[in-house]
Amino acid sequence: MRLFRTIVIATLLATPATLLAQGNPVSDAVRESAGDNGKNLLAAAAAMPAEKYGYKPTPAQMTFGQLIVHIQGDNRITCAAIGGKPPAAEPALSATDAKDKLVAALQRSLDFCAAALAEATDAQLGDMVPYYGHNAPRASAMIGLVTDWANHYGQQAMYLRLNGVLPPTAR
Repeated sequence: MRLFRTIVIATLLATPATLLAQGNPVSDAVRESAGDNGKNLLAAAAAMPAEKYGYKPTPAQMTFGQLIVHIQGDNRITCAAIGGKPPAAEPALSATDAKDKLVAALQRSLDFCAAALAEATDAQLGDMVPYYGHNAPRASAMIGLVTDWANHYGQQAMYLRLNGVLPPTAR
């Protein structure tokens, strides 16, 4: 029985060291997914013709421009939580701003997120961070970010198809 207990304790003590030796597999996976999803968001924003930024499929849905403003705003909140640093001050955006202004703001928000994710480590995943009005593990913000980006790209792809534009991932 002592030998079994010793083996279990030794295994538990060795596990964190083993994980540290492997680097940051969870943070690396999130970074990779975020990179792919971020490229898709930006490519979709670029693919939508400027005159269609006011398009919305139904009265209850956002316009494409509102969707871009929403994504960049969420990025600023979520990536501030992930990185522990506030985003740079930005002028207020409107969904009716010119396409190039909206795409540039989206790009800056994606860059801000890339910088926040670049600093993230697996050792920090359980750290509590302010996230949409409450404290949550940093892992929740990181996973929420890539999930949100995938969902929003799905919205963008639908808007593009409804306007006769092939989404970037379908090319």
